[in-house]
Amino acid sequence: MKLKIGGLCALLIVSLVTLPHTSIILAQDAAPFRAEVTVRADQPTPRADQNSQLAHTQLLEKAKKGGIDIYFEGDSITRRWGTSDEQYKEFLANWRRNFFGWNAADFGWGGDTTQNILWRLEHGELDNVKPKIIVLLAGTNNVGNKSPQGSEDPRVADIAKGIKAILDICRQKAPHATIVLMGITPRNDNMAVMPIINKINERIAKFADGKKIRYVNINDKLADKEGKFLQGMANGDGLHLDVKGYQVWADALKPIFTELLGPPAKEDHAPPPTGDPSVRNRSASQAMPG
Repeated sequence: MKLKIGGLCALLIVSLVTLPHTSIILAQDAAPFRAEVTVRADQPTPRADQNSQLAHTQLLEKAKKGGIDIYFEGDSITRRWGTSDEQYKEFLANWRRNFFGWNAADFGWGGDTTQNILWRLEHGELDNVKPKIIVLLAGTNNVGNKSPQGSEDPRVADIAKGIKAILDICRQKAPHATIVLMGITPRNDNMAVMPIINKINERIAKFADGKKIRYVNINDKLADKEGKFLQGMANGDGLHLDVKGYQVWADALKPIFTELLGPPAKEDHAPPPTGDPSVRNRSASQAMPG
C-alpha cells in the first residue's frame, strides 16, 4: 500500500506535543513514523482530526469579530494562556491581569506544528484582522523529544524555515503589524533536545530587524544555563508553562506593548476567549439526561 504525501494524508506528521484536551506528550508515539513521512516545516498542512477543524471554525469566527490589536499565534503553550477552558482558568486570569485594555486575542491551538499554523493562517484566521502587534511562539512540536541525530540535526534548518514561512505570511496578511517573535521555550521531557532548540533560536533571532520584527527570548528567566526549568515555571510535563512562567512572558511583552500601543485602556474590545471544542462537547453530553 502506497502512502501518498499531500492533502489530508500529510496530516500524519511528527512530534505533536499535546492534543488540546490532554496533557499526554505524544512525540514518542509519532517518532517511528517520521522516517517514512516527512513534511517540510514550511509546507502548510491541515490537522485531520474533527476537533481541530471545529477549533479552526471557532477561530475564524473570532477573527471576524474584530477589535483585535494584539494577535497571539502558536501551539498549546500559547493557547492555554488565553483559553476559556475551566482547567486553565488561572492562566486566563493571568492573561487578563496583564493584557486587559490592549485588545489581545489568543489564536493558538494545541498540538500544532509550524505546518499546521501556516495552514490556519492561509485559511482565513488572520484575514482582515489588521492587528497592530502579532506575538508568535512556534516550533516546539516540530522539535519533539527525539534525541539529536548527529552534530547537525536536520530539524534545526527545517524548523527555522518553517518559522520564517510563518513570519512571511503574517507580513503578507498584516503588513502594518509589528511581529514579536519568541524564542522556542525549553523542553525538559528530554534534555538532549535543548541544543537543537538553542540552535534554532540562534537562527530565528537573525530574522528580526528590531523594528517590524522583534525577537524576544525569555529562556534565561525560565530556566538555568542547561535549559532546566526553574521551580514553578513549568508544569509536570516539563514543557508547558505554569502561571509563574506565563508571568515571565508577560513581563517581557508589556514594555513592547506600551511602547507601540501606549498604556492599556480601561475597556477591552477583543472578542471573548474560545476553548477546546471537545471539552465543551463532553460537558454538554454529560449534562444531558441519560
